[in-house]
Amino acid sequence: MLLRAGPFHLALRAALAARGLPLHRIQHRLAARGIKVGVTSLSYWQQGARRPRRAESLRAVRALEQILELPAGTLLRLLNGAREGADAARPPSRPYRTLASAGTAVEELLAGMELPADGGLHTLGHHERVRVGPRRELLGRDSQQVVRAHRDGVDRYLAIHHGDPGCDPAAVRVLAHENCRTGRIRRDPEAGLVVAELLFDARLRAGDTHVFGYGFEDGTGGRSSEYVRGFTYAGGQYVLQVRFDAAALPVSCRRFRQSGPAAPRSELSQLTPSGGHRAVHLVEQGVRRGILGIGWEWD
Repeated sequence: MLLRAGPFHLALRAALAARGLPLHRIQHRLAARGIKVGVTSLSYWQQGARRPRRAESLRAVRALEQILELPAGTLLRLLNGAREGADAARPPSRPYRTLASAGTAVEELLAGMELPADGGLHTLGHHERVRVGPRRELLGRDSQQVVRAHRDGVDRYLAIHHGDPGCDPAAVRVLAHENCRTGRIRRDPEAGLVVAELLFDARLRAGDTHVFGYGFEDGTGGRSSEYVRGFTYAGGQYVLQVRFDAAALPVSCRRFRQSGPAAPRSELSQLTPSGGHRAVHLVEQGVRRGILGIGWEWD
């Protein structure tokens, strides 16, 4: 029944149990076929924490069908069905490469972690605080997010930090503030990118919500002139607050919207500073897919 209807991870787990093969033996048999897959990845596959996606991983699934003496295409068909079901359940989304100049590099880092770009979550609310330092540099940012799972078994979130020109990703620190802990961290020095895995204490079922907080400490880049956030999904509230050091205040600030990184900016409006002329903010009650940001000018 599991081989017919799935899901993939339960079918794989049942096939492993039926053959009585531990994961380290499976790994050895795959290696004998010239396929390198870690025991940890195999464990995640049978737990449903991750799904095989890369070409090498799909090659491993084909080999698993032979090793476990399953009809050809059995596990691959379940993978394709799971992918179609997830696409039907989740809100329509846009790929990262259409939302950021470094979007292609982001997708490559995600592919290397064998995790889907959306992570099975969409955001209901996001409050982001950005700090700009006395050298006019991006010091860091902190986020509190409310998310909802659109499939079962979600237990992590992928946070992405794109530093300003000159950023040193190796020196950027990832902080887990509440209701999460840091997992794997990947860095791309050329693109100035850090992708961090934030792990939850429990797996969410489809429809469950979760509140968590995290941050990035940077301060390694050059002069900062804007902060932007790309939205792959529509819906939810977004609040962005930018706070400047008293020793370096901008002469003007304004919010803007873009459909993509190369598109013209629209909905431009001046922002009035508060908090002793040190902070500006924007509030978007129902975000649209695309880019929102705040830019500022120095004297």
